[in-house]
Amino acid sequence: MSAPSAALQRLRLRTELRRARTSADLTQREVAKMMEWSPSKLIRIEAGEVGISINDLRSLLAAYGITDRRKIDALLDLARGSRKMPFTEYRDLYSKEVLQFLALESAASIIRQYSSLVLPGPLQTEEYARAIMRAYDKGIADEKLDRAVEARLARQEQLTSGAGGDRQLFYILDEAVVRRQVGGRGVMRAQLERLSELAAQPGITLQILPLSVGAHPGIMGPFTLFEFETDEMPDSLFIENSRGDTYSTNAPEETGRYLERFWELEDLALKDGVDSLLRLLATRMDAGTDDLEALLRAESGETV
Repeated sequence: MSAPSAALQRLRLRTELRRARTSADLTQREVAKMMEWSPSKLIRIEAGEVGISINDLRSLLAAYGITDRRKIDALLDLARGSRKMPFTEYRDLYSKEVLQFLALESAASIIRQYSSLVLPGPLQTEEYARAIMRAYDKGIADEKLDRAVEARLARQEQLTSGAGGDRQLFYILDEAVVRRQVGGRGVMRAQLERLSELAAQPGITLQILPLSVGAHPGIMGPFTLFEFETDEMPDSLFIENSRGDTYSTNAPEETGRYLERFWELEDLALKDGVDSLLRLLATRMDAGTDDLEALLRAESGETV
């Protein structure tokens, strides 16, 4: 097993600090006053938005009455390991909610994502990503666009390079996602070929939900579920709306409900032969009237 990521270590640290404060029967306001901090500093530390220095952590643990040497050393190690959070160099591009999403994404051992309109960021080619971002914001500056694409490709490298080892990735794409010609035929053809390569990789399961299934449990929109290798970290759910606002929760009743929804979508979606199907879609960009099952029959030599 590889060493825990910086994101996972910070998530563990924030959980332990909240637990220690609660055990000491102290409120955030009381602790901030004791430490001579602004209340927002403690709130941001407990939210995992910022790190904590070693000296501040020692003082905080003393305020909580923690004297066990092994416990203190373990928490200090978490603080040291959590300093380099992923994608913090892109703070000027992303909101704190998106940075939290990226931290969880980088730390998760299992990712399940359903997409109904566009490809998930980690699956996008550079040209597809550029076309999508231009569509979102036609006035985006070239420099900002370049950095946003750079960040997106870094996410892809981080996720797909770890798939099949400590990480399992499950993606369900609505058929509209692979039919929509984002960036034009050439860009979409290259994107479908890249998807076909990813679908054949170990640790990556890519399914397509045909339009022919009609109404289905994912009709309300896309969502992402994160699971972690440690029981200390609860499953997390993220839902993004059309305005880019993000709702997140780790409440078991909600994450459990969406996990069941994902399983239902898995049962409805095509799974076997998806890499071949994507190659067919890439070579038959004009065959928009062919349904997916017909294309699969064509691949096996049957008449479409």
